[in-house]
Amino acid sequence: MPPVQRSPHRLLAATLLLALLPLSACGTTGPGGPGGPSGPAGTAAGPGSPGGSGAPEGPGGAGAAGGEVRSTAPGEAHRHAVPGPKGTVSPQGTGSAQGTTAPRGTASPAATAPRRGVPGPPAAPAEIPGLGPRTRAQIPPASLQAVVVRGHGRDVGTGTATLYERRPGAGWTAASAPWPAHNAVSGWTDHHVRGDLRSPVGVFRLTDAGGLLPDPGTRLPYDEDRHFVAVGSGSLGEPLEGSFDHVVAINYNRVPGTTPLDKTRPLGEDRGGGIWIHVDHEGPTQGCVSLLRTHIRELLRWLDPAHQPVVVMGDVASLAR
Repeated sequence: MPPVQRSPHRLLAATLLLALLPLSACGTTGPGGPGGPSGPAGTAAGPGSPGGSGAPEGPGGAGAAGGEVRSTAPGEAHRHAVPGPKGTVSPQGTGSAQGTTAPRGTASPAATAPRRGVPGPPAAPAEIPGLGPRTRAQIPPASLQAVVVRGHGRDVGTGTATLYERRPGAGWTAASAPWPAHNAVSGWTDHHVRGDLRSPVGVFRLTDAGGLLPDPGTRLPYDEDRHFVAVGSGSLGEPLEGSFDHVVAINYNRVPGTTPLDKTRPLGEDRGGGIWIHVDHEGPTQGCVSLLRTHIRELLRWLDPAHQPVVVMGDVASLAR
């Protein structure tokens, strides 16, 4: 078949018709399409924003015919291209990945982060472990030294003793490791009476010391006297000799400022007395607290009357009240 001859007049008419058709916007088709945000034809640097991405403006955009470019895709709203932070171009009202801002009224991370160099609130002073509010309230505010005797049980004659020091603003800190200790053979009581073979629970001042042997270097008043003599045997049959070589008087039912040998009983004879911290004889006591010889000598050198030392003593359950 011979080729069809095209009329020059028809070609001219088709050319004129194409020129009258509306221009479609480049760079505003769907994502990934020609000229879209991720398409190569849609990436162009806008004025003053090198390396920016998005719909091109003006002569710099591929396929632009000058002026503002608008989308003519069916169903798609017209969006004006505006410069985003750091030169990125994004639809009006939305930020780029780097320019995303928090909703209005929401603080940015930089605004909520703690400022460096600004101190926080001061920490609460440290308390002595295991002491409840009732027991802590019995410690005089002026006391800066405490011997804490923790009995292993209400009806048990063994426990530990630990030295504590209080520093203004910092609270209490341990000044020794827990030392082995003995208390009365029948345990502890809140109402000590003579002959009950129990140690009194409570907080008591330590003001006076003494013993059969010379002062090992204490700052407390120390009464060296030959009447500090223990004889006989303890509850386990152990000898008591040497138990009173060094003693610290516990201010239970006694007059402070007197020798530990003083027998004045302000609460009456029936409430007992003569409760001391003395040298351990490897067994429970009749009401006192006992420590190893090396530990009681260390205690005597540590106690300072200017710090108004106290002994806090009782079984662990009673101390926690």
